[in-house]
Amino acid sequence: MARGRAPGYEDQREHILHQAAELFARAGYAATSMNEVASACGLSKPALYHYFKDKNALLLEICDAHITRLIALVDGVDPQLPAEPRLRLLIERFVQEYAHAINEHRVLTEDVRFLNEEDQERILNGERQVVESVARAVRELRPQTDQAGLTKALTMLLFGMMNWMFTWLKPHGALSYDTMAPVVADLFLGGLGAVQTPGQKR
Repeated sequence: MARGRAPGYEDQREHILHQAAELFARAGYAATSMNEVASACGLSKPALYHYFKDKNALLLEICDAHITRLIALVDGVDPQLPAEPRLRLLIERFVQEYAHAINEHRVLTEDVRFLNEEDQERILNGERQVVESVARAVRELRPQTDQAGLTKALTMLLFGMMNWMFTWLKPHGALSYDTMAPVVADLFLGGLGAVQTPGQKR
């Protein structure tokens, strides 16, 4: 009979993934060793290999889990909502998710290139699925941009605003992710003149 997993196995796995994501985000995947991951987790290196066979398996799991959450995020927004409120809701949820997964998001955007071709393509397909969900709302809201071949470009500009927010928005600064989510939506949908400052009635 196969031996079952010990109680707390999944919790320990999640702890390892969290610590590895933090190390990869801070120093880069290539510069981080499994010894450093084990030390950050309070484990021996052999114990770490009980949970993940190698560093590449850690990277794949971090990227896969993050993109899976993003796919679930877009799937959780009613596709029958009118395009503008649907797009606003998607922006709000993306910004909130990024706020709670800064390290994982940085690893996904910067280190997916270290995966093998097959795994990289699987993650990129998930990213394409996420992008297309947003592009669909943009297309519905402004059909003329699609006719001009601009839908994908506009969608990527929007993701550029959201994806790189972690590079300048300080976790305990005057502005929060919750504050910035409607600002991003206002700016994308209406331009600078449409941005309402925090505290203004919407």
